[in-house]
Amino acid sequence: MTEVNDEIRRLVRDMAETMYDAPGIGLAATQVDVHKQVIVMDLSEDKSQLQVFINPKILSKCGTQDYEEGCLSVPGIYDVVTRAESITVEALNERGEKFTLEADGLLAVCIQHEIDHLLGKVFVEYLSGLKQSRIKNKLKKRQRERA
Repeated sequence: MTEVNDEIRRLVRDMAETMYDAPGIGLAATQVDVHKQVIVMDLSEDKSQLQVFINPKILSKCGTQDYEEGCLSVPGIYDVVTRAESITVEALNERGEKFTLEADGLLAVCIQHEIDHLLGKVFVEYLSGLKQSRIKNKLKKRQRERA
């Protein structure tokens, strides 16, 4: 077992609060400018099932599925992304205990999406060049309107 220190516990607490306030269903530490391999997510309706993934690693992927994704890093932008249908992920939980999880559906999408953040990638990078260009123009227009 790897020890999870107080800094990581505070980070998890703060990330969960930020995610719930957004509101969102997942958040990677890199999205709050913390360079740690930490993900939090909660797919429950009543926000009572916080899941924590420290140093997550996808061990296997199977099949494909299309899912409409959005992101707190790219607000108001939604599009369909193709990802693995089911995955097996290994990580540490908030107590520093290693676990392996088999996930499919929305959970698999969310884990892959958040791990992408840890790798410096956002979901729009899966879209065509034309769609990426339209999104960039839309975001630039929003910035001009707010200025």
